[in-house]
Amino acid sequence: MKIFKSKDPIELGKAAGETAASLIKKAIDENGSAHIILATGTSQFETISRLLLDRDIDWVKVTMFHLDEYIGISDTHPASFRKYLKERFLDKVSGLKGYYLIDGEAEPEREAEKLGELISRQPVDVALAGIGENGHLAFNDPPADFETDRPYLVVELDEACRRQQMNEGWFSSLESVPKKAISMSIKQIMKSKNIICSVPDKRKAQAVKDCVEKPVSHMHPASILQRHPSCYLYLDEASASLLEHAEKIAVK
Repeated sequence: MKIFKSKDPIELGKAAGETAASLIKKAIDENGSAHIILATGTSQFETISRLLLDRDIDWVKVTMFHLDEYIGISDTHPASFRKYLKERFLDKVSGLKGYYLIDGEAEPEREAEKLGELISRQPVDVALAGIGENGHLAFNDPPADFETDRPYLVVELDEACRRQQMNEGWFSSLESVPKKAISMSIKQIMKSKNIICSVPDKRKAQAVKDCVEKPVSHMHPASILQRHPSCYLYLDEASASLLEHAEKIAVK
């Protein structure tokens, strides 16, 4: 795991986006195409914005998957990740080779199986991700399943996860946050050749400390990233504030 610290969330997102863009272009140059995974949420605002600024990415050679989606909300709901990706990425990019959004209104198990078959057809070159306040990776809340080979899962969201979604302003109350979602599994995320993980904000500081400094554990799901051979973790000063040796982290 390579850890970088930026002075604020905007610089963090910019650095993460630049690294992602470079790796996508490298995959296209080497293989003629690239397969990517996009994350959503507030941690990805600046990363996706910076990615879109790179005019040298040949998007018609890129296929996109995404990490997770709530079960039971429409793609017009303010918290829908389909809506997020359409507005913040798909409507702004100049065409893609293909993209696969998770339909949270479809029958969940069939949708998970369908997407699993699709993503299993080719290796993923670059995955964007974040870490939740409870240490989750995608919607794999603790205790996360590190063993399943299924690429997508139907998962239960714990209260800490649901409370984070409410506090970020996506829902008006805890009761309105769905209790289930379709999520990419830990093993599938870890199959990505490169992972770009963006984690801004003080409220993520404890999760960052747990996932970086403690042993790998299903109780700290994103700690599994310690085992990935090409993971780039981008922090700001706030999210890195509890790390014991934060001053030694590379500044980018």
